[in-house]
Amino acid sequence: MLRAANWVLDLVMPPQCLNCRGQVAAQGGLCPSCWNEIHFLAQPCCVRCGHPFADQAQTGLTCGACLRDPPGFDRARAAFSYDAASKGLVLSFKHADRPGMARAFAPWMAQAARDLLADADLLVPVPLHPLRLLQRRYNQAALLAQELGRHSKASYCPDLLRRQRRTAPQGSMSRSERLRNIKGAFALGGQADRAAGRRLVLVDDVLTTGATIGACTELLRAAGATRVDVVTLARVVFPQ
Repeated sequence: MLRAANWVLDLVMPPQCLNCRGQVAAQGGLCPSCWNEIHFLAQPCCVRCGHPFADQAQTGLTCGACLRDPPGFDRARAAFSYDAASKGLVLSFKHADRPGMARAFAPWMAQAARDLLADADLLVPVPLHPLRLLQRRYNQAALLAQELGRHSKASYCPDLLRRQRRTAPQGSMSRSERLRNIKGAFALGGQADRAAGRRLVLVDDVLTTGATIGACTELLRAAGATRVDVVTLARVVFPQ
């Protein structure tokens, strides 16, 4: 019955590419053209932050940035590069009232972070301020974390963190500006005691400078987490 219902739905509303809205074979996919433009991330990459390397011989190494200034988290992985080709896809999910895209994104994220998810205990989304949540209607990080739960044994736990101060949009800010903007914005939530002795995966949409992730990681460490990994839909890739 479910297959029949999906067949009727596809007949009435043909499946569209998540990015360009062109017709595709199945719901929640990308057309060949858009798929080829998205830069999916895989090995070789930095074992800490997941930044891609150009040379296969660099597999299993740590990048220079992490050696100079080790991040607060243990490991980070992302499904694809945040660039001109993928920006529209991410922003549509975030701002164009398309929460259903999370179900399509989750398998890509699970594939990129399979090692991180293998023994994780809890999936923790980066929270939105209540006013921004009211305005947007959904927290994109929470949707991604919830869908990732379908691809791992980790439990979805949205109340470990809360955003206590509304911050300015950070899209055009430098790292130092982001750090100032995010200072004091987060606090531990009502279920923070669940972090103690657990292996956590912090989930967000985009990893840019790491300011937001760093602030959240610090709180989770303080709550007693034994490991804090990070999984994002996309990440900024810097020149080699």
